[in-house]
Amino acid sequence: MDDVFYFACVISASKNTLTYEELVVQNMQLMHELDQLKRLVFGSRHERFVPATPQEQLALGLDVQPTVASTSTQKIEYTRKTRETAVEKLHTGRMKLPANLPREQVVIEPKEDVSGWKKIGEEITEELDRIPGKLFVRQIVRPKYAKPDGEGVVIADLPTRPIEKGIAGPGLLAQIIIDKYTDHLPIHRQIQRFEREGIKLPASTLTDWISASCTLLDPLYEVLRKHVLSSNYLQADETPIKVLDKDKKGTTHRGYHWVYHAPQERLVLFDYREGRGREGPGDCLKDFKGHLQTDGYIVYDDFDKKPGITLLNCMAHARRKFDEAKDNDLVRASHVLSEMQKLYALERQGKENELSESELYQLRQQEAVPILNGLKQWLLENYKDVLPQSIIGQAIFYSLQRWDKLNIYTTDGRLRIDNNLVENAIRPVAIGRKNYLFAGSHNGARRAAMLYSFLGTCKMNNVNPFEWLRDVLIRIPDYSVNKLDLLLPKKM
Repeated sequence: MDDVFYFACVISASKNTLTYEELVVQNMQLMHELDQLKRLVFGSRHERFVPATPQEQLALGLDVQPTVASTSTQKIEYTRKTRETAVEKLHTGRMKLPANLPREQVVIEPKEDVSGWKKIGEEITEELDRIPGKLFVRQIVRPKYAKPDGEGVVIADLPTRPIEKGIAGPGLLAQIIIDKYTDHLPIHRQIQRFEREGIKLPASTLTDWISASCTLLDPLYEVLRKHVLSSNYLQADETPIKVLDKDKKGTTHRGYHWVYHAPQERLVLFDYREGRGREGPGDCLKDFKGHLQTDGYIVYDDFDKKPGITLLNCMAHARRKFDEAKDNDLVRASHVLSEMQKLYALERQGKENELSESELYQLRQQEAVPILNGLKQWLLENYKDVLPQSIIGQAIFYSLQRWDKLNIYTTDGRLRIDNNLVENAIRPVAIGRKNYLFAGSHNGARRAAMLYSFLGTCKMNNVNPFEWLRDVLIRIPDYSVNKLDLLLPKKM
């Protein structure tokens, strides 16, 4: 720590003369950045807070009274099961295999000659097995018939296929897309798997198949966009994606997927833009009216000035600021985290008890609002006693600056306390980045946004993505444009 402090002093002195207090703040910031880098590389990613404040720290003016746990003794008797009994229970309590799975029967007759014997029953033992997915060829046979009068030949029409004059069937197309965008298997690894099954497919062929499938799905994507943006409550976030750019040889372009989640309708929309500027959400949400929940990114502040839009912020982002400040001021950060933990406990209570929107509103008004009011007063009082540029000072300022927007969720039972649902929708993109690294073009990134939208919506509605996509690829070529919304993944 002394070396870092000395290094900070040398750099600062070479630029200008800073006061001792400024050097201390600069040192704290450097240490915080170093801690965040270590945490990013080596640390745990979860945000669960477990209070660990010693009793003697509870009397530092935080008005938190320690609780003393009462102890009592109780005589407990139990019977230990033998190994044989435990094993028997393990087998009798084995989970039942789903009834919808196909069954293959193997009948094993006794070694004795049972001719003429009476069968009195049978023992059935089930085991779950699997054979790898296999490619097969579907032959569409259309007999030709010559008319009796010799006036021509009759043959059935060839059914519409996802890719006209292509060899790929809907199941193969669906599997290639699911493997890449749900299971994050890059194209070159899929090619290796196909080669093990005796067929060689060039990467360009698989890419063209994905592109053709997206062309087919494009009208449905616009229907999904319309449904999402017509909601009166959206959660928004953005995530980067590397894109190969022919104008930037040797490097990649940093594009962005802007993500909009409609919690009530359980729909998600990915919208690709080449930058992170306000033009992206400004264009996409130009006709939006209702509640818009976001993080503290400054681009979203524009929507606070638009009539018909109520901007609310994410409690999870405020909580992370205090989680990061624990090394700077453990006592103050732990107090705020404990209070926020009470707010989340109320949300879990509402979910576990399946409260209606009106019931959840009443619960928040009665219990969450007093907690928030007390926390705001505490933040105002303690902000005067910390360095504004310290980590804890920045955390307090972040929350106070957005306090009204952090409280809006208590005014409507439809609203969520944070943006975690839309962040969960983004997670497949982050995992995909580590596997296929980048999109091949801006059009490729747009196709990825379309597929992430459909597959993310499938996940939210507990719909099997392969079965849904395969069915849609079969039906959509001949489907009525006016009824496309019926093809969207439905709640299960």
